[in-house]
Amino acid sequence: MMNDVPPATTLGTADIARVLKLLPHRYPFLMIDKIVDIDADNSATGIKNVTVNEPFFQGHFPNFPVMPGVLLIEGMAQTAGAICVAHMGEHYQPQLVYFMGIERAKFRKPVMPGDTVHFHVKKIRNRGPVWRFACEAKVAGNLVAEAEVSAMIVDPSKAPGGEKQI
Repeated sequence: MMNDVPPATTLGTADIARVLKLLPHRYPFLMIDKIVDIDADNSATGIKNVTVNEPFFQGHFPNFPVMPGVLLIEGMAQTAGAICVAHMGEHYQPQLVYFMGIERAKFRKPVMPGDTVHFHVKKIRNRGPVWRFACEAKVAGNLVAEAEVSAMIVDPSKAPGGEKQI
């Protein structure tokens, strides 16, 4: 008798070396350490290990360190952007990804040094170069932030100021 259960989908992972190939961001603005559970460009989970050594904690806030909400949004956007670029394939020429919008952003609980943030992103849609994702940030399974983010992939030579200088 045949088994009618379809084979399980193999979910991908991107370690820090792969993340650095997918994204142009670097310290101190790289907000993800690795990506797991990558399902093509449909969904993934970015992971950020938050340490007291993060430069933003010096001023936000010196006696009560809290990760800024805008950086949680950035971590969501970087996770979404990385899976879009990864989905384009190995021979894809890097492009610029312009952040277009943030909607329905809500911040539920503070993120502190020692926390591990999981950025869950799920594609809502993409039309041509424009992508939209529903995102949640969780710490120990608890929702700390959520938002919908959208971005556009642009050829750098066609971007404003993108002309090559000789």
